Amino acid sequence: MGGAQSPIEWGAQGGHPPAGSTAQGGHPPARNPVRSVTGQAEGVPRVSGCNNIGIVTVSLATSESAPETAEADVLVIGVLKTPNGPAAAPGLSGVDDALGGTLPDALTALGATGELEELSKIPGGGKLPATLILAVGLGAAPEDGSAFSAESLRRAAGVALRSAGAKKAPANGDDAAPVKAVTLALPALTAEEAESVTTGALLGAYSFRRYRATAAPDIRITVLTGDGNADAVRRGQVVADAVNLVRDLVNTAPLDLPPAALAAEAERAATAAGIAVEVLDEVALRDGGYGGLTGVGMGSTRPPRLVRLSYTHPEATQTVAFVGKGITFDSGGLSLKPPKSMETMKCDMSGAAATLAATVAIADLGLPVNVVTYLCAAENMPGGGAQRPSDIITIYGGKTVEVLNTDAEGRLVLADAIVRSGEDNPVLIVDVATLTGAATVALGLRTTGVMGSSDEVAADVAAIMRSVGEPAWAMPFPEELRGGLDSTVADLVNVSPERGGGMLTAGLFLKEFVPDGVAWAHLDIAGPAFNEKGPFGYTPKGGTGAAVRALIAIAAETAAGRLPGA
Repeated sequence: MGGAQSPIEWGAQGGHPPAGSTAQGGHPPARNPVRSVTGQAEGVPRVSGCNNIGIVTVSLATSESAPETAEADVLVIGVLKTPNGPAAAPGLSGVDDALGGTLPDALTALGATGELEELSKIPGGGKLPATLILAVGLGAAPEDGSAFSAESLRRAAGVALRSAGAKKAPANGDDAAPVKAVTLALPALTAEEAESVTTGALLGAYSFRRYRATAAPDIRITVLTGDGNADAVRRGQVVADAVNLVRDLVNTAPLDLPPAALAAEAERAATAAGIAVEVLDEVALRDGGYGGLTGVGMGSTRPPRLVRLSYTHPEATQTVAFVGKGITFDSGGLSLKPPKSMETMKCDMSGAAATLAATVAIADLGLPVNVVTYLCAAENMPGGGAQRPSDIITIYGGKTVEVLNTDAEGRLVLADAIVRSGEDNPVLIVDVATLTGAATVALGLRTTGVMGSSDEVAADVAAIMRSVGEPAWAMPFPEELRGGLDSTVADLVNVSPERGGGMLTAGLFLKEFVPDGVAWAHLDIAGPAFNEKGPFGYTPKGGTGAAVRALIAIAAETAAGRLPGA
């Protein structure tokens, strides 16, 4: 039971620069010929030329050492909220003894209450090896000696690492930024607690540095937990890695992430995880009848891609399909957005990034379920070749759509892939998209709207999302809204003339393309995918990685025989 540490290298913090246009070998296609795996119609894509210093390396280790012996720049401890004032979390008596029994008085003097995410700083003063004690609120202690709430631990660890890693490196011209050592002495006795602390810490330590002119300090994190929790710590690492990959992609400037570059990044990440990859370029999409992707991509000089990932497990008996909206920049097309509304539209590929990262994590975790994933990548621009309002397109499978608003483009590219995914015989299809502004009006900026093939599927998926700390709410499909999608010249229109219920109408549109008899869930992540306000908990400003943890959990539930809605 010594204090030896088991290092686990971690490079997710700004450490996934997109693969750009570097050609990589393709995989034999399952159907339509692959015209180009990662190339562009006119060669190498333009890039910004900005600095790409900024990989912040975060290394992770576990230790069974006592907190008071931790040699670190920052020692993170937990504080409970009690009727008698703040109290140190279990396992910190040695820290209090080293401070001469003054820890409770110090917390009280600093105004600490133990409220969740509250931070208080206490100098080590030479009494501890740690330079600084960072006390983070955990809320009320669990009743009856039960484990601490997973989400509370994630949030506490996340806010602590955001604070601990916030100080910038000195601007002294030295490219070698210092390493900051942070030890977490938060409750981590059980496997779930250890996984939660790990996930929250690694998500909180995230920093996107690709375009910064100066380096930031690397971070060395040590989680104090038992050796028996090694697998749980690894699960936390895999999940955080996936979420941070999405953040990197979403935060990348759209000039540097055209559809071909997103496809290249998908190939890089998937191939490393042993996942089969197929990429259809604009010629294969046109020849294959993918009218949604083809139509949306017509206005851009950087053509669309459809990426298909296939993860198989020898013990799997079920297949789940994920479909992600990957609009790498959304100007609205000819139905042009106001300038202010375009400022965050690099995040319109969040759904595709989430499905990619979740699939990689599922493979890394070895979950016994087959997963087929589709990334629908296109750039929605108002170029001379752009589709026009009143154009009619044919979605993969044959249904026609009258395009009345080119800014309702996400549902068009998703429709292609939803139909295509039916050919993989899944028991469940889950699509993820930053689809409607109406979702933020209804549910705010942190909650995902969940719709489905039945009320039961929507409710079960929303419950799974909440269980892993992703706020979600099941939404209905009122029958009277469906009539607004009728067209006088095609099978459907892409927008309804009715202003109300825009999120629900978009879901009803997608439902028209779901194969009969297949369970389906639609996640509208327009609110939580991109945080324009201040950081909170383990969530930074910018790309958040919304829906990744939910997709992993949905796959795990399906693998365990608990199919949503069944």
